[in-house]
Amino acid sequence: MMIENEEKMTDFQKEWEHLNPYQWEAVLDESPACVVNACVGSGKTTVLTAKILYLHGEKQIPLEHMAVLTFTNKAAGEIAGRLCAKEPELTAEELRGFGTFHSVALRLLKERLPVEEAGWTKNFTVMDPDEETDLALDIIAENGLKVKYKNRLKKRLEQEFRFYLAGNVESRYKDDLFALYPLLETEKKNQDKMTFSDLLRVSIRLLREQKEADVEYGEREQGEKGAVIPEWIIVDEVQDSDSLQMDFLEALKGPETKLFAVGDPNQVIYSWRGTGDNMFFLLKHRFGAKEMSLPVNYRSSGAILEAACRFQQFGSRIEGCRSEGTPIVVKNHYDPFQEAEYLADEIQRMQEAGGEEGGKADYGDIAVLYRLQSQAEILQKVFDRKNIPYELSVKKTLKEIPVLDWLVKVLRFSVNPADEQTGIHVLTDARFGEKYTRKKAQTVLRETKKEASGLYRRMAEFQEKFSGARTDAENGGVPDGNALFRYFDLQTELHPTAADYEENAGLAVRFLERVCRACGDPVPESGTEQSRMSFPDAVREFINSSALYGMKMDAGEAEPEESADTEAAEHMKVTDSGRVKLMTLHASKGLEFDKVFLIGMNQGLIPLRCKSFEQEEEERRLFFVGITRAKNRLELSWYTNPAEPGVSPEYSRYLKMIPRNLLVWENVRSEEEKTANLKHLARKVQMNREEKQRQEKEKTPVRVRHRKYGEGVLVSEDEMMIEAEFPGYGRKQFLKAFGEVERIGNSQ
Repeated sequence: MMIENEEKMTDFQKEWEHLNPYQWEAVLDESPACVVNACVGSGKTTVLTAKILYLHGEKQIPLEHMAVLTFTNKAAGEIAGRLCAKEPELTAEELRGFGTFHSVALRLLKERLPVEEAGWTKNFTVMDPDEETDLALDIIAENGLKVKYKNRLKKRLEQEFRFYLAGNVESRYKDDLFALYPLLETEKKNQDKMTFSDLLRVSIRLLREQKEADVEYGEREQGEKGAVIPEWIIVDEVQDSDSLQMDFLEALKGPETKLFAVGDPNQVIYSWRGTGDNMFFLLKHRFGAKEMSLPVNYRSSGAILEAACRFQQFGSRIEGCRSEGTPIVVKNHYDPFQEAEYLADEIQRMQEAGGEEGGKADYGDIAVLYRLQSQAEILQKVFDRKNIPYELSVKKTLKEIPVLDWLVKVLRFSVNPADEQTGIHVLTDARFGEKYTRKKAQTVLRETKKEASGLYRRMAEFQEKFSGARTDAENGGVPDGNALFRYFDLQTELHPTAADYEENAGLAVRFLERVCRACGDPVPESGTEQSRMSFPDAVREFINSSALYGMKMDAGEAEPEESADTEAAEHMKVTDSGRVKLMTLHASKGLEFDKVFLIGMNQGLIPLRCKSFEQEEEERRLFFVGITRAKNRLELSWYTNPAEPGVSPEYSRYLKMIPRNLLVWENVRSEEEKTANLKHLARKVQMNREEKQRQEKEKTPVRVRHRKYGEGVLVSEDEMMIEAEFPGYGRKQFLKAFGEVERIGNSQ
C-alpha cells in the first residue's frame, strides 16, 4: 500500500503494508455484500485475517458480532490460529462465532435460538454421519416399511429429502421412503439428537421464524455470547458451499448485516458433496454482491503457473510474481512398483543433497499426490522398507479401534440418556460391557431397570454424580482418566480375561485422560454461564464438537516413544525434517509444498473415465488443484503397465495440453519404441489368458502358501500381480515383487 506520508499511517497500516493493492482493496471494502475471486496462491487466508483484524481493531466491531464461516475444520483452525498469533489476548469466547457452517449452527441452537420450539432440548447431541442410516433401518424393520435399495439408503435419505419437503407424495422408486421421513424425524426428537443436515435446517427454520415475527433479540450491547444476527458474515472457500449452506447464509443475514466471501471457482472439486461450479456466481447474484479479485499468485514458479493456466476455467489469467524456475519433469515408469522404488530413492537423495537444483529438501517439503487412495498401498510398503518417514492423509479413526468406539458411545449415552439407539449399542456390544441381546437391552432402557445392569446404572447416574461446576472439584468437578475408568468399572466391562485386555485398558485410560483435560480447560473469569458449565455439560460439548470436527487418533494412542516398536507407529515418527506427505488430489487442497510428485498420469486415472461433461470439467479442476500445490518443483509420471482396471497404458491427454517448452521428458521412449512395447504387452496379456484357460481345462490348480492365510489355490497371475484363494479368507491379490506367496506344487 502506497502512503505518501508515513507518519500518518496507523499501526494497522504499518503492520499490513506488505499487502498488494488488490489485497488492500478487499480488506478495506465495506460494501453490503462483496465476493472476492481469489486465484490459487493469492494470499486468501492472509486477506481474511487482515479483514477480521481491520473490522475488529479499526472499526471497533466486537469479534462476537462476526460470523466467520469455513468449509473445513482445518480452515477454521488456521484462521483462528493466525488471529491469535496477531492478537494473543483473544479468548475462546470471542472466537465462538468462528467455525464451519455446522459448528456455528450448533452454537446458535445451543446458546441463542429457541430449539425447544423445533422439538429438541438444549442438551441434544450430534449424530454420527452413519448413525441416521442405522436408525432408519431400525425404524423400517419395526414398522414393516418397504424401502428399496437399503444398501444405498444413506444416499437416498439425503437426495430425496428435498422432494419430500417440496410436497411430493411418492418417492422416486415408489416405495415407503416418504413414510419413513416423519417417523425418523420423530425418533430423532425423542432421542434428542440431530444430524449435520438437521443443524442447518433447524437453524434456518428458527432464524426465518424470528425474522417473520419481527422479534428483536440478541442485542449487540448486551448478551454474553454475541448477537444471533451478526454485523458481519465472512465466508471462506465459498465455492464449496452447497444449497443448504447458501440458505443458512441468507437466514443468518439481517437487513444491516454485511457479507464478505472469498473463493475460487477454479477449485470446485466436491460435486459429490452437493457443491457445484456455479455456487460462487450464485452467491454473487443472490446477494447482489460486488465482485473483486486477487489475481496475483505468490506460491508457484512461472513454469508451474504457465501450465496451470491451461487448465483454468474461470476468471482472468493468473498473474505470477516469481521467475520461471525449473521446467516440469515428466517421467515414464514401467509400473507402480518401479515408480515407488524410484520415488523412495529420489526423495532420499533430495533430502541429503545440496547444490544448484534447489538445495537440501526436508521430508516435510515433499508431497506425493495421486488420484485414488488405493495407489498409496505400494508407496507405503516401499517407503517402510526404505525407512522414508511419511504421513498418510487417511489416518485411523476412533471407529476403527473397537474399545474406543465403544467407550465414546458410553460417554454419549451418559450425557444423553434419551439416546436409546446408542444405549442399545453399548449394552449389546459383542466384545465389551454386558453383551445383552437387543430385546433385553431395550427392556432395560425402556423400563429404566438400573438394578438389572451395573453399567446402565452408572451411565444413567453420570450427570448426577458429576453435577458440580468444573471449578468445584469437591462436588463432582473434573475427574481424571483413572477416576472415570473406575467409575464405569471398566476393569470389569473390558473383561480382564480377554487376551487384549491390557492393551484395551491402556487405550481407554489414555483416551479418558484426554477427554478430562479437554473438558477441564481453564474457564473464563467473567462469571459467564460458560464458566459455570458442569463436567457432564463439558463432556456433551466435547462429544458434539468431536462429531463435527472428528476425534484425533492420538486421543487414544500412545505417544511415539511409547509405541515406537509397533509397525503402525514406525512411519509416523517425526524426524527433524518432518514426513513426506502421501495424499489424494482431493486431500491436497489448501496445502503447498516445495516439491510435488503427481503420479499415475495415465488415461483413465488422471483424468478418470467420466460419464458426463460436468465430471470431465471437475477432473480438470482437480488436476489444476494438484499441480498448483507445488511451489518450486513439479514432477509428473505415468506407467507403461498401470495394472489398474480401465486404465490405459498411454499417458494422459493433460500432458499434451501443457506447452512442450515447459516440460522435460525423461526416460520416455520414442513413439516407435512405445508402439513396439505396447504390442509386446498385448502379446503377453494374450499368452497369460491362454495359460489361464489351459490351467482351467487341466483342472490341476497350483497350490500356494502365505504366512498369514495358510495354503490356498492359485487363481491367476501376470507379470506384476498374483491372485490366490484361501479357505476362510476368499480371494487375495499380492505383488510378486514382495514375494509374499510361495508355490508348493499342484493339488492332488
